Amino acid sequence: MPTPASAHGAWQAHLRLGFALHDGVSRLVERTHSGPLRVQKPLYPEGDAVCHAIIIHPPGGVVGGDQLAVDATAGEGAHALLTSPGAAKWYRANGQVSGQHIVLRAGSGAAIEWLPQESIFFDQACVRLRHEVELALDAGYIGCDIVCLGRSAAGEIFSTGSISQQVRIRRGGKLLWWEQGVLAAGGALMASPLGLGGHTVCATLIAVGTQVSPAVLAAVRGIAVPAGTAFGATQMKSLVVVRLLCGDSEAARRVMLAAWQLLRPAMLGRDAVVPRIWNT
Repeated sequence: MPTPASAHGAWQAHLRLGFALHDGVSRLVERTHSGPLRVQKPLYPEGDAVCHAIIIHPPGGVVGGDQLAVDATAGEGAHALLTSPGAAKWYRANGQVSGQHIVLRAGSGAAIEWLPQESIFFDQACVRLRHEVELALDAGYIGCDIVCLGRSAAGEIFSTGSISQQVRIRRGGKLLWWEQGVLAAGGALMASPLGLGGHTVCATLIAVGTQVSPAVLAAVRGIAVPAGTAFGATQMKSLVVVRLLCGDSEAARRVMLAAWQLLRPAMLGRDAVVPRIWNT
């Protein structure tokens, strides 16, 4: 186990992954790291063409000042799916800002999926998140993010702290999606109908690939959701955005999984095979 990178005990962790298609197999050909980020043995639950990689953060949680970075590239024709073994836990800031910077790339005819399990933000967490995707003109991408504010099962609310998020997606050198915002705990956006509307769980799925038919979009919009849930799907040519607001992370996972199972075959040309780690 590496030692903390600074006097106040913060971790500076970086993981770089590279995937390449060799003889019909998407192989993990580059795996370098510094600090506590690792990837398990590559898995192939849906055949050789798609490599599943499970990213592990051994400390089990992120504290104030920790900085995590993941840089993953799927080369020409390769397909990689990145996930995590459990929920990410972002603890209180302790006077420091924590951060995560994800950079994903996919070459010609390639696809990359970012499907971690949910992120739980404890009260007093102060976090800056950046997510960048660079795609070749004919590459595909699906990413999902489930944010849980506070530990509702323990009666904890997110009353102090902040979460800053930036998401940028480019395809063929052109900007497809740019989104940024800051959610201040206890701020107006927490309760406003223009923000979270009082919900404690926010989920977003963004898919880029083959333009979906009206029937597929209608099927996504028709996914059954619990009462009191805000849910919708929007299509902008080759990009589909699915959003959900609710108070239950398990419900959010079920709905996002259902959306992924509809969009993945339509946009990436592959049936949706659920990563085994999600069932453990």
